[in-house]
Amino acid sequence: MKGLFKKAVCLCLTLVMLMALCMPAFAKETLWISQSLSDIPVIRISGDGEKLIDEDGNKVFHYKDIGSVLKDDDDGDDKEVFRAIANILMPFLVQGLMFNNWEPYYENLQKEISDLFEHSLLDKDGNPQYGTGLRPERIEKMERIRHNDQAWATPDGVKYYVHDRYWFYYDWRLDPIESAATLKSFIDDILASTGCEQVGIIASCLGTNVVTAYLAVYPEHAAQHIRGVAFDGSVTMGAEMLSEAISGKFNIDAAAINRALLDCNAIGLFDVDEFVNVTLDMAAETGLLDNMLALPKKLVYYRIVKGATSALALSTFYTWPSYWACVSKEDYPVAMEYVFGPEGSEKRAEYAGLIAKIENYNTVVRQHVPEILTGAAESGVHIGVISKYGFQLLPICETNDQISDQFASVPRSSFGATTGTIYEDLSDAYLAERTDAGYGAYLSPDGQIDASTCLFPESTWFIKGSSHSNWSDWELRLLYDIASSKEQVTVDNSCWPSRFVVYSYTNPDEDSDGEIAAMTTENCDTENWEADDSAKNANPFQKMINALKAWFNWLKALFQKLFNKG
Repeated sequence: MKGLFKKAVCLCLTLVMLMALCMPAFAKETLWISQSLSDIPVIRISGDGEKLIDEDGNKVFHYKDIGSVLKDDDDGDDKEVFRAIANILMPFLVQGLMFNNWEPYYENLQKEISDLFEHSLLDKDGNPQYGTGLRPERIEKMERIRHNDQAWATPDGVKYYVHDRYWFYYDWRLDPIESAATLKSFIDDILASTGCEQVGIIASCLGTNVVTAYLAVYPEHAAQHIRGVAFDGSVTMGAEMLSEAISGKFNIDAAAINRALLDCNAIGLFDVDEFVNVTLDMAAETGLLDNMLALPKKLVYYRIVKGATSALALSTFYTWPSYWACVSKEDYPVAMEYVFGPEGSEKRAEYAGLIAKIENYNTVVRQHVPEILTGAAESGVHIGVISKYGFQLLPICETNDQISDQFASVPRSSFGATTGTIYEDLSDAYLAERTDAGYGAYLSPDGQIDASTCLFPESTWFIKGSSHSNWSDWELRLLYDIASSKEQVTVDNSCWPSRFVVYSYTNPDEDSDGEIAAMTTENCDTENWEADDSAKNANPFQKMINALKAWFNWLKALFQKLFNKG
């Protein structure tokens, strides 16, 4: 599928996925060494950034390749382009709108979009196709790591381990329980090659699901051989961007789109034209977007959303059990019905093998995450968590007003913190009540977080201003210490200055580790936008004034754009 149609499909996917997923998944290699000089290997498990190839050595398409596809100038076969467009539009316009028969549209939508993702999709049993998997060089590197001690030595001969020598590479599409079995074998080989009795683990994003699955399936092994597990940007309790996208929780919000664009601009992901921001402000203040969407929503949206969700899910990301692991406990039943239909449906029978893996993870891991983690801690495994925030969630999420790291909200990534929203901090009454009850030290200076309700309140840290896929040396220092220290690292004895810190990018356009500082009421306003919900409750006169101002600002920006002024 080439040319115009491929670009059209990719543009749609960009609007849905790009905001939180097109960032680097791996931190850069550094020679930084923790002051603790760890006496054990520390395994690092990242998310879905590892490149996969097919049996011919060709790179498998990844959503992060959307940008390059959009730049593809290959005109391709015009007849093929129009055929693909017709295959989607005709059943939508004819069978769907005219006769309320949406099945042909769903089927063709899934088929045409699947062309783009074909080799990255797993089969209907949740297994790789076309010989896809890790690159041979990664497999070879894993073998070297398994069987050769990666220790360094001080001038006087004391052996120690640094944070970036034991990467666990895995096919990030697969069932986390399958990957957990591979992780266990990896750990056993490292113990044998190093002579150590324990290892530490640092996990981020999808890697947190693999580690949690390992702790669930092999608790005795973990109790004996894992000193500490450090979670960063955890999605084990769910990630709204993936969870809500396939469970019918859609809310297209111009203000949220604007905030997301400003976030991406601020961290150097891409530049956003000021005219775009002004246009979105105008759409939000005047209600233009809501009015444009009102009729389609009323006539079509609620009739087709389940079928379209299923078609898009199974032709893009949701043959991957790893992504299903990011669906929250609350959304899981609804998501299963949206994607596979009700119990007894043809699609449930067709995808029975894949569903069995998804259901097994649900039974073994998802339903028991708090018990799994507290059980590991009680067995002697040190647990620590870093939760990041200060960013807008994916704009189409129903809960896009939650404070987040762009990918997952703080209540989920912190395993239970109580938080305010983008629009409102925790109430003064709540903060006063918690302070009087002796929990003042757990309240963030910006009034947005109560850490006392976390699963591990004494070993959970919050960094404001660092996005989901940013791994600074400040984070690595703390994560490394959590995973390797002989004693449990807590807020009181950690290398960070505070439970709550503020991160600042030294220069968004340069590769920089930035700086952190203890959060105070003076330095905590790091958001790249102002979230004002007052317009929703404004009287008609004030709404009219806001709309007129927005129109004036838009016309001014349009004039400057057209005549290249300002």
